Amino acid sequence: MFVFGTRPEVIKIAPIIKALEKSDKYSCVICAMAQHREMMDTALEVFNIKPDYDADLMKKGQTLTDITVRVLSKMESILLKEKPDLVLVQGDTSTGMAAALAAFYQKIQVAHIEAGLRSWNIYSPYPEEMNRKIISNLSTFHFAPTKSNADNLLACGVKKDNIIITGNTVIDALHMVITDNYIFPDDVLNKIDYSKKIILLTAHRREYWGESMKGAFKAIRDTIIENPDTELIFPVHLNPNVGDAAKEIFSKSERIHLIKPLDYKSFANLMNKVYLIITDSGGIQEEAPSLGKPVVVIRNETERREAVEAGTVKIAGVDYNNVYAITKELLTNVNSYSEMAKSVNPYGDGKSSQRIVDFLSSHFI
Repeated sequence: MFVFGTRPEVIKIAPIIKALEKSDKYSCVICAMAQHREMMDTALEVFNIKPDYDADLMKKGQTLTDITVRVLSKMESILLKEKPDLVLVQGDTSTGMAAALAAFYQKIQVAHIEAGLRSWNIYSPYPEEMNRKIISNLSTFHFAPTKSNADNLLACGVKKDNIIITGNTVIDALHMVITDNYIFPDDVLNKIDYSKKIILLTAHRREYWGESMKGAFKAIRDTIIENPDTELIFPVHLNPNVGDAAKEIFSKSERIHLIKPLDYKSFANLMNKVYLIITDSGGIQEEAPSLGKPVVVIRNETERREAVEAGTVKIAGVDYNNVYAITKELLTNVNSYSEMAKSVNPYGDGKSSQRIVDFLSSHFI
């Protein structure tokens, strides 16, 4: 049984589902909690995945408590009916944490996809760091993207035999959707001159809502204004805390394009076209290096230290001066840019999902 509620979960789970569909040895039950309704649905469409259960749990203004309670309650009835041999959850969402807890309550084994990431600060990212720590404690099997992630799990007391280093399935998903000469549904994106230095921005982390987010946005805005050969594309997250800040800081420049969130296929192909990516997303830190795109992270720490060590990612924090200096350096210094663009992606070769299926076959069949 696969359980997910957000777009990133669908993206990283989809390659495993597709790999399992090629075999007649498995029966998969797919449960969509819809922690993020619209964004989750667009990813399901891209990968042509039809859930067996759709809890449709998203409500306007929902709190973390709301999500956790509703997922726990809904999963109890589903698990009692289906009685799966294994529940697979991905990453660090509140949906994943609550689904793993619901499985534990029914004494059903849990497998954690993308296990072992740690920032070692329970409030950053919030609530994700605590979510993944809880999932680790509830899981029997841990699919770790990298050796560093596996080492984190060992340090937390996980048995070595239960840790499987797989690479990250997001690279598998990326390879499934990138196409040459991609035409975007949003014509604004088709009219942009990608021979210029186009920056792609994403931001959504709740721990930076407010003045911290605005400070980072102002730094990015000012670098765009000062460099005439640049433009910014910002698919604005649906949360009003992000949208209001984006409108306040970015709305007055013709070279800044505030657009609606993109479906995964469009977003992946946009990453492939731009010059530089600035983000607080975890998945993008994994994806962009495989496309040769430097990443500036507007967070104070990252649980994806492998990318920093490989040279594909720079941590800027949210301080105006840091974000401004790092962004300007990558826009104006060819050597600095090339060093990051040519670094090797530490997150795998696009075969992670098959490694997970191979393990399942060796263990259950």
